[in-house]
Amino acid sequence: MITIIKRPLSISVLLMTLFISQLSLAAPKIEHWVTKKGLAVYYVHVPELPMMDLRLTFDAGSARDEQQAGIAGMTVASLNKGTRTRNADQIAEAFESVGANFSAGSARDMAWISLRTLTLPEEQTKALEVWLDVIKNASFPEKDFARLSKQALVGLEAEKQSPAALASKAFYKHLYTDHPYASPQNGTEVSIKALQAQDLKAYYSRYFVAKNGQLAIVGSVNRAQAEALAQQISVNLVAGKKAKAIPAVKPLEKSKVIRIEFPSSQSHIMIGQAGTKRGDKDYFPLYLGNHGLGGSGFTSRLMKEVRVKRGLSYSVYSYFISMREAGPFLIGLQTKNSQVDEAIRVAGDVVNDFLKTGATEKQLKASKTNITGGFPLRTASNDDIIGYIAMIGFYGLPLNYLDTFTDTINNIIKEQVTDAYQRRLHPDKFLTVIVGKKEAQIASEKSTEKKPPNKATP
Repeated sequence: MITIIKRPLSISVLLMTLFISQLSLAAPKIEHWVTKKGLAVYYVHVPELPMMDLRLTFDAGSARDEQQAGIAGMTVASLNKGTRTRNADQIAEAFESVGANFSAGSARDMAWISLRTLTLPEEQTKALEVWLDVIKNASFPEKDFARLSKQALVGLEAEKQSPAALASKAFYKHLYTDHPYASPQNGTEVSIKALQAQDLKAYYSRYFVAKNGQLAIVGSVNRAQAEALAQQISVNLVAGKKAKAIPAVKPLEKSKVIRIEFPSSQSHIMIGQAGTKRGDKDYFPLYLGNHGLGGSGFTSRLMKEVRVKRGLSYSVYSYFISMREAGPFLIGLQTKNSQVDEAIRVAGDVVNDFLKTGATEKQLKASKTNITGGFPLRTASNDDIIGYIAMIGFYGLPLNYLDTFTDTINNIIKEQVTDAYQRRLHPDKFLTVIVGKKEAQIASEKSTEKKPPNKATP
């Protein structure tokens, strides 16, 4: 779960975004340097719009929560609630007065603080001043902390009624066991109740520091201006230390089935294993292959076999989530309680067949066309670009990652995909999580359905 805090852009900015000419579809040129304080900077010049996006990304996601599950998400949610000189309303009003947008969020690997602003001198100066005030002087007010804690507990209580949420949490818990990735991003009732405002301050002071972060700059500022901005931002951060590396993920040694009782007519099913990490040599063959396996909607094998041919599920999909260490490979679907075993069997058969035969040349060609054809549009806006370069910087990927993406995909051959899948996927060691009615209860209901109705005694 990702925590997001946003403020709306002004009408003038929205109109500019809608009516000014679109950005060039060529891959953006990424420039990189490190400030004196140790803050890594990644910059892309996009002069078409008088706008700028800034994103500070820190190695401070839920993988750093340790015994305080949920603290990363609570910390970023509290950032704009007050500083030494401004309360939450004053911070919001200051951003809105110049049409700026503040956001902050967290995931398992990372946390980030972002700003979107016009590059007109007055607007940019004011927006940057308030943004830096939040970054440097966040005070984590007790009153706002108490309110956010209550909201978090309400959210956790609501999740008990969501089979999808229950399945996801169980999947990460049982896939990663004692690894930091097992920690629930929004915490637990026990961990949230135990948190104090000073815990958030300590977490922020420890991880939101220059040497543990990266700055992405995208927009209508030249290199000299970008360097000045990076220096201005860097001096407002404590130098600090880079966070210690998280451990490698231990793959499951055998298959595991987790059943969670839930009073619903359908069961939510998640099947998978530990997959790949960013920078993995098999990342692109696995990514390309999955497009045909379960990542392309109605043209994927899983959809054709599970839904189209057998009508076992309205939707079925698969994907890899690549993180700093091995993120999950996941197959997800929902089906009638009475069809759970059949749906799992069919999904497994599809995967096993894919491992044996691989993708056909026709399928690979269609996947390549679909992926590369849409890629330019995925880097056509400031928001798209900053997301990519923040990812490139955080995971230490090559600066030419975007330039070479299309060629990398197009140059992959069938044998590479087959080889990668045969080495990396192990269906005999899959974790399967099922959230729905118990087997015995389903059998009892089936038996009841077959019995004739009782007749009244004459």
